[in-house]
Amino acid sequence: MDKRLKRSRSDRMIAGVCGGLGKYLDVDPVIIRLLWAGAIFIYGTGLLAYIIAWVVIPEE
Repeated sequence: MDKRLKRSRSDRMIAGVCGGLGKYLDVDPVIIRLLWAGAIFIYGTGLLAYIIAWVVIPEE
């Protein structure tokens, strides 16, 4: 099976990045959203990483 990272159309809050990562890693997207929110508030680099992922990862 060909497994590719793509932004989710069905499981999205903003751009589908966390939903796509959840499907790719077989993890609940809520966990990824919480980790990403922690990276935004604690380190400050999470927002920049999210925007880059939004641009780079293709949509399904």
